[in-house]
This record gives sequence, C-alpha cells and structure tokens, in this order.
Amino acid sequence: MAAAQVPPERAVPAPAAPAVARPPRSAVVLPRGAPARVPTPPSARVALSTASTYPESTASAFEMAARLGYDGVEIMVWTDPVSQDSEALRRLVDYHGIPILAIHAPCLLLTQRVWGTDPWAKLVRARTVAETLGAPTVVVHPPFRWQRDYAREFVTGIERMAGETAVRFAVENMFPLRARGREVSAYAPDWSPVEDDYAHVTLDLSHTSVSRSDPIALAGVLGERLVHVHMADGLGSAKDEHLVPGRGTQPCAELLELLAVGSFDGTIVVEINTRRAESRAQREADLAEALAFTRLHFAAPSAAGLHHTYG
Repeated sequence: MAAAQVPPERAVPAPAAPAVARPPRSAVVLPRGAPARVPTPPSARVALSTASTYPESTASAFEMAARLGYDGVEIMVWTDPVSQDSEALRRLVDYHGIPILAIHAPCLLLTQRVWGTDPWAKLVRARTVAETLGAPTVVVHPPFRWQRDYAREFVTGIERMAGETAVRFAVENMFPLRARGREVSAYAPDWSPVEDDYAHVTLDLSHTSVSRSDPIALAGVLGERLVHVHMADGLGSAKDEHLVPGRGTQPCAELLELLAVGSFDGTIVVEINTRRAESRAQREADLAEALAFTRLHFAAPSAAGLHHTYG
C-alpha cells in the first residue's frame, strides 16, 4: 500500500507522465475464435494481503484468509514482529494450510527502520524469506527521491538481484502527489514502472486511481512483465483509498476479464483498506466480497467485457 506523503521540502516537480494509450487489439494475443467465456478458471491464484486486515495482526490475516477461501497470503512486512520472522510465518503456513505467495518488502515510510535502514539489505532479506518460504514474488516500491544513492542504482540493482534467484522482484506502480494544482513525485526514477526496464511489475488499481492512469492500457503495455496484481478500487481522488473492488471507478472487472482471457498465471492479491470496519464481522464481509468479485470476473469474462476491451 502507498506510503505517506513526502514532506513538502523534499518534493520536486514530477516529470510528465508517459502517455499511455489503450492497447490495440494485438496487445493481448487471443486464440482465433476465442469464446466470450472461459470454460475453466485460469491458473493464477487469489491471495489476501495481510495489509488488508490492519490493524489486526499478521496471524489474524492468515486465519481469515484460510477460513474465507483465499488461495494464499501476501505478507506486508511491517512493525508486527510476526511479519518479520520467517520461522513464525512458517508456523502459520503449517497451522492454517495456506501458502505465502508474495513478500511485500518494507518500503513504506512507517517501515523505514524495519529490517534496518539499508534498502538493499531489506531486499536481500525479503528475497531470503521468499526463498525460505517458497514465495515466488517480492513486491517492491521504487525508491523515495531522497534515497539518492539507492535510486541511482535501483533499475540496474533490481536487474542484478533478479538474475541471482528464481524469486521475481515485481516493482509496483505508485503515483504522483497532487496539491494546489501541482503534481510532485516522491519516487525515483519515476512513480510509473512503464518506462523503466524492470523484468517484472506489480499493477495496483488503487494507485492507478490516484495517478489517473488507465490500468487496462497499462496491462497491455506491460505485457508479460505484468506478473502481480493488487486488486482494489478508488474514486480518482488524491487519496490512496484501496476500496473493495466494484465500489470505485476503476475498471476492476474489465481488467480481471482481460487477464483471464490472456491466461494470466501470476498472482492476484486483494489489498483493500478495512481500517474503518467497526467489527471483525464487517471486516470479514468486505474481504469476502472482494474475493467473490475477483473470482467471479477472473474466471468468467463476459462478452460485454471483451467487447469493451477489444471492440
């Protein structure tokens, strides 16, 4: 999920966001005569981000994910000691019988001192935890602009680390910050991963809402580089909302249908904000609704959705 805003004195004008057009029909290859509906579900699994249950614990997230029928979890490494401890995580995997499908490295402002302060050491440790627990993906944010040395070497460093392991480092799309009619970027080399040479990318739909980007167009441009999706929604405000999919203005259903038709085999992670839930029952209802929405639209794309995407 997104970090807090960059302090005003740190902010610098953002470069113009790359123009991203809706992909042509050829951007996603469909078999000739492809049906309007996919008869069997694609192979991608639907996971629950432990950030979705905050302020409840990592252990609580495992319990809810297993009981609600998620295929796995994504671990947001934060101040909860369990999220930082591979042995504690392994015990949760064994107890609940649910795998860890991704590790979200501690990239947020509130996790700047989790696993130390060296950003490269954090990624090495995230990779080690992922390898130890069998998670195929480490999610990482681009550097903050004030992390100058880290930002300078980030693209080549991620490429180098990716060549040392089977774990995928999936760089997440972020967003510019808007204030008083201006846009500033807290991230370098950019908040958008499109123009940089990352082998693997995470697409977050709450972040596309804030950046006012078209996630369907981004998916087409990214092609096979898109291996991880954070499923959420937003209303296009300057706030990173992480709504239950279907409650905002993002084309969540259309993107899921596009991925299903393209036989997407990465991981789809429900990453929503339930902090305002008044009870455990309300939190679980939101998590169940998000899972049902994701499975419905990922498993059975509609003719209308295909026409919207390719027509």
